[in-house]
Amino acid sequence: MAEPLAYGLLRSAELSAWHMELRDGYTPDDPDWLDWQEGQRFDPAERWADWHGLIRQTVDRGVVVRRVRLVSEPVTDYIKFEDDVTAAHNLAAGEDVRWLPRHSAPRLLVPVEDFWVFDGQVVLWNHLAGDGSWVGEERSDDQPVVKLCESSFEAAWERGIPHKDYRPA
Repeated sequence: MAEPLAYGLLRSAELSAWHMELRDGYTPDDPDWLDWQEGQRFDPAERWADWHGLIRQTVDRGVVVRRVRLVSEPVTDYIKFEDDVTAAHNLAAGEDVRWLPRHSAPRLLVPVEDFWVFDGQVVLWNHLAGDGSWVGEERSDDQPVVKLCESSFEAAWERGIPHKDYRPA
């Protein structure tokens, strides 16, 4: 299987890598998610060592890595899973994470797909099926689209709640 485009873009990022997640559930057959549902707790930094290491290297180069998650409340079990692993996974690797309840963002316009914005120059779309299964990625260097995504991310980030302060409802 080919390496995801996000990996290469993270390795080449110089200033910033911003990720917006818009779904309330992902990858229904993911073994980590299934283990968590069965009450098996694990060390995310250990289990996802490749991703953790990549983010740590990216941040250590001075790249700001931010993630904002738009969530419905009451939250789904999958969002509870994400909340549970965020400190040991995302934050420990050097990401900054915020949560934005949908009811706090009625005037916010966002794309219909999860996306990354790298250095304000590239958008990477994450395509997912209706059940949250991974479909693929698509890169766009179209600057008007990049600027729209950047603006959407910043608006969500500004309204978002830092992970340490967010309590899933």
